[in-house]
Amino acid sequence: MAAGESQSVHVAGRTLRVSSLDKVLYPETGTTKGEVLNYYVQIADRLLPRLAGRPVTRVRWPDGVARESFFEKNVPSGVPDWLPRVTLSGHGSRSGGTTVTYPLVEDLAGLVYLVNLGSLELHVPQWRVDKDGVPQPPDRLVIDLDPGPGAGLTECARVAVLVSNRLADVGLECEPVTSGSKGMQLYAALDGERTSDEVSAVTKALAQQLTEQHPDLVLWQMTKARRAGKVFLDWSQNNAAKTTICPWSMRGRDRPQVATPRSWDEITTAAHGTAALTQVRFDALV
Repeated sequence: MAAGESQSVHVAGRTLRVSSLDKVLYPETGTTKGEVLNYYVQIADRLLPRLAGRPVTRVRWPDGVARESFFEKNVPSGVPDWLPRVTLSGHGSRSGGTTVTYPLVEDLAGLVYLVNLGSLELHVPQWRVDKDGVPQPPDRLVIDLDPGPGAGLTECARVAVLVSNRLADVGLECEPVTSGSKGMQLYAALDGERTSDEVSAVTKALAQQLTEQHPDLVLWQMTKARRAGKVFLDWSQNNAAKTTICPWSMRGRDRPQVATPRSWDEITTAAHGTAALTQVRFDALV
């Protein structure tokens, strides 16, 4: 297909136009837009349940990761009528508005439509909206593990084990996800009885306690001068206005890596230094 050329495809009962499938989006690996779309189609059965009911913020690289990118909250111009959406007040927008109309990605057609626009990254909050579009209390908590200079996934794995053990003491089971960038996220399902502020307060207290107990490894404040060799335990991602990369989403980095759920066997062996833990490329998952 020539640059800019488009073709019709049938997806989930819809007819969509996809374009420039030969365009290279990741120059370092030569990964094309067609390969990115194929990844998202192949992984959709795992990705869509993670997106369902959550307003989706996209990071778009229309001309590939070596060129400019931009965050997009509102539905894009020319969006088809069939794409679900929800309008939320109090979220603001870069254009100065007080409301944002987010897309909801409920099926493969919606996913393909957005990815075709260069939406490599899909970010979502820790809460969902109900059938009337009303935001609900968070149904999960997240702790983002961000390694500082001199630290990496091995140190993140050690902190992940510490966090998991603490949350297990209160009946919460964590799922580890390597971010596709440099760190890791830990998710734990909630019963929906607590507000985002309450969840933030609990995770902040946990981060402070682990910093006190493991000062050479954990940091609860984003103090750049103190981050060398440590892992910043970012509890603030539980704020209702914040989002995290959706598990199974690709990342707009030099290499086409993916935010990938991992097993605790992988995490614990890495924490003990008996096996290396690395970020996962998209082509290892399809």
